[in-house]
Amino acid sequence: MAFVMIARQALFQLKSSTSVKACVKECKHDNSKSHAVQLPEKTRNSSVLVLGGTGRVGGSTATALSKFCPDLRIVIGGRNREKGAAMVGQLGKNSEFTEVNIENVDSLAAALKDVDLVVHAAGPFQQAGKCTVLEAAIETKTAYVDVCDDTTYALRAKSFKDKALAANIPAITTGGIYPGVSNVMAAELVRAANTESKGKPERLRFYYYTAGSGGAGPTILATSFLLLGEEVVAFNKGEKIKLKPYSGMLNIDFGKGIGKRDVYLLNLPEVRSAHDVLGIPTVSARFGTAPFFWNWGMSAMTNLLSPEFLKDRTKVQQLVQLFDPLVRAVDGIAGERVSMRVDLECTDGRNTLGLFSHRKLSVSVGNATAAFALAVLEGSTQPGVWFPEEPEGIAIEARELLLNRATEGTINFIMNKPPWMVETDPKELGLGIFL
Repeated sequence: MAFVMIARQALFQLKSSTSVKACVKECKHDNSKSHAVQLPEKTRNSSVLVLGGTGRVGGSTATALSKFCPDLRIVIGGRNREKGAAMVGQLGKNSEFTEVNIENVDSLAAALKDVDLVVHAAGPFQQAGKCTVLEAAIETKTAYVDVCDDTTYALRAKSFKDKALAANIPAITTGGIYPGVSNVMAAELVRAANTESKGKPERLRFYYYTAGSGGAGPTILATSFLLLGEEVVAFNKGEKIKLKPYSGMLNIDFGKGIGKRDVYLLNLPEVRSAHDVLGIPTVSARFGTAPFFWNWGMSAMTNLLSPEFLKDRTKVQQLVQLFDPLVRAVDGIAGERVSMRVDLECTDGRNTLGLFSHRKLSVSVGNATAAFALAVLEGSTQPGVWFPEEPEGIAIEARELLLNRATEGTINFIMNKPPWMVETDPKELGLGIFL
């Protein structure tokens, strides 16, 4: 059996050598500076509201948008005028601040007035009872992108699809870096497999690594804690299964610049959307951080604290305030490198992956979110509410451009290669575990 698997893999390499070379050529791009974007004339001077624009994710998104497309009018939406003024000072004359409370309908309506696109980066999205920003965007006929990383919220957003269609509004949910860019990477791996392989895609695995908090601040920390209160939903051979959060540790090789890292099961929305949209029978997602004792701490929290405690946003925010100074101190030592590895296995033994690594999460998340915003402004998204891997969300022909923008500045970006060609310690293909 082992001989057959190795032989199949070798045959796959021979057949796909041309496409691998092509991928290498495509993935080479100038990482030294941002590439200016020439939007269509009708959207060239569009106004983009970035909610949570004074935070790490929103601020990084606003900065990336301003660099990609200086003609855009960037409106920073938040509650803190002092931080807003500082952000506007960094962005320059084509920007302004507006005070907005996303829980207040009137405040949202006023902020969305005369805005062409709203980017919702005001997390955390866990335990949020309503999609107030999306509802306001539909009501005011404003295009929409969010960086949601919560399964329940994402599915709730999808339930507004018909209303968005009726309003002729394009909307993308889970449109950040992970989920977001990782979904598009998965969709492209599946598309390549369906074109080049005789087998069918059968197992898709998302692996994520971030050093410390990734420099992304307390919102990311709150998100991580809230996710520990959720049962992990995964799929095994088409059947939905539930697993304990931060369990099922695997040691995964993220290639040059990152190396091997321990990752653990988490309940992430791309598992459900990839299973439903891409039709993959077995899907799971794992996440890990550094230094290693943070992983031990996260695992301990799932055992020591009740799910009810970890689902309580008020209590979690108190935990964040307690841990934040320590996290920031460790971040100074650990750095903020980020890596995503997406693995696809097919029934004929074909195994390919996509790999994305960057030195700074705080920069790469902005590039990724900005890439989705620009795709919407360029008309690559149809009316309705879509996941990134749906062709109505990001048109198939627009995926390569989105990935080029999102991967600007990466230390390693690879698509559609077999694992042994990117891992730091190549080894023979094994059958592995079922999930």
